Amino acid sequence: MNISALTCQYSADVKQFCQLQIAHEKDEHFCCMFMDSQHRLIAFERLFSGTVDGASVHPRVVVRRALELNAAAVIFTHNHPSGVPKPSTSDINITKRLKDALSLIDVRVLDHIIAGAADTVSMAEAGLL
Repeated sequence: MNISALTCQYSADVKQFCQLQIAHEKDEHFCCMFMDSQHRLIAFERLFSGTVDGASVHPRVVVRRALELNAAAVIFTHNHPSGVPKPSTSDINITKRLKDALSLIDVRVLDHIIAGAADTVSMAEAGLL
């Protein structure tokens, strides 16, 4: 899969992929799409699982995995088991913390997709990145 940064096709493909992977889950899952410098997918991994209304996300684990995979960019995704993919204050805050941590090792955060049962939200498209 070759993901061109922030184009309409990229956005639609990535949102659909994320929705198919995790939207149906009954508990919250936080995943990362690790990519190379050409934005080709290296790995899609579920890094954290939680409960019906949240999952603890640890920046050091994301940074360590990005280094292990030699990733140049990432896209985060998580599901909202409620089905409503509206970004919460916690979603915005953890995205900022992750972006700050990854910037120290020159890994770009391209997006954070929130998947609901019927829809997805791109935090980049919403101007929240």
